[in-house]
Amino acid sequence: MRHYSFCFSGLLVSLVLLLSACTTTTDAPSTTPVEPSEQPVRELRRMDFSALPGWDKDKVTQAWPAFVNSCRVLKKRAEWKETCGMAETVNAEEEGLIRAFFEASLEPWQIVLSNGNDTGMTTGYYEPLLYGSRTKTAQYQTPLYGVPADLVVVDLAASYPQLKGLRLRGRLDGRRLVPYPTRGEIRESGHLSGKEIVWINDPVDAFFLQVQGSGRVYIAETGETIRVAYADQNGHPYRSIGRYLVDRGEMKLEEASAQRIKKWLSENPARFNEVLDANPSYVFFREEKLENPGTGPKGALGVPLTGGRSVAVDPRHIPLGIPLFVDTTEPNSDIPLQRMVMAQDTGGAIKGVLRLDYFWGFGSEAGEMAGKMKQPVRIWMLLPKDAQEKSPSF
Repeated sequence: MRHYSFCFSGLLVSLVLLLSACTTTTDAPSTTPVEPSEQPVRELRRMDFSALPGWDKDKVTQAWPAFVNSCRVLKKRAEWKETCGMAETVNAEEEGLIRAFFEASLEPWQIVLSNGNDTGMTTGYYEPLLYGSRTKTAQYQTPLYGVPADLVVVDLAASYPQLKGLRLRGRLDGRRLVPYPTRGEIRESGHLSGKEIVWINDPVDAFFLQVQGSGRVYIAETGETIRVAYADQNGHPYRSIGRYLVDRGEMKLEEASAQRIKKWLSENPARFNEVLDANPSYVFFREEKLENPGTGPKGALGVPLTGGRSVAVDPRHIPLGIPLFVDTTEPNSDIPLQRMVMAQDTGGAIKGVLRLDYFWGFGSEAGEMAGKMKQPVRIWMLLPKDAQEKSPSF
């Protein structure tokens, strides 16, 4: 469903400067209003399940479908093949058997920074519902674009294996590869005319759809609901408009929630484009048929996300696909949120060791929770026994 943006140095530094952006292979932006700074190197501390706060209270049957989805990818990795194979024999409705399977097959490893800190931050994201039309009308004015024909994507790993996971995006100017237009340039130039998938009735909703990376659109004239999924991005790094507003004194850091940002935009229409253009990143979508409304959008792992059981991570520090146990709280409260989740997505603002984005699911209620969530979190990787011997990448 999501995300991007970290740059590198070395042999290709001049090319990076030329394009002014570099991205990972899955690069829709994140929901986070303020980007955290990078954190020190991580360490892993082996623990017992009995030490996980709230492990005995978690309804692991609710985590099981997300774990099975992850296993569709994990079973291709040597260190997970046996564990995911054994999972196929477990009764998905037996709480006790599932808990016993996890405790017998996995080991918790707490993620701790080299400076001793074990607490990071989690924000939230969700799949929104928007309202659109196949044609531009007085009510439906804001386009969602498909991938433009002139977008060039360079897979750096094809020539430099050490740059695995990095791609550059731009367009050709003669024989030169130059940066693709920014958000503001795309809007002002109109050169993507004809690439519209649908037209949306609310430009703020359209912007935040790009932030979420995927969503559903109800088509007024036909009564159908489609899914629009992340397809590509213009190559410019994600910049938080929450940070932009905080830096200019328009709101305090602790106020920079999605709800507060939307309210500010509605109260300051004259500055609408200025603020949105502070984020030069622009996401392009593809239309998908919504065959099962109960199934979430696909994340960076390539499997459907599960509301309340999927999270976005920084894959430089947490391998995609693996189960995690998180100790956090519900948005703006002290109510514990302690549960097993799966690292199935990535995010442009999800940078650092102790950093998560929690997927709340679909709809307005999920959106309310996601928009308010900015909570402290502790994280444990749940790895197959002897996984570190099998795969030092952990």
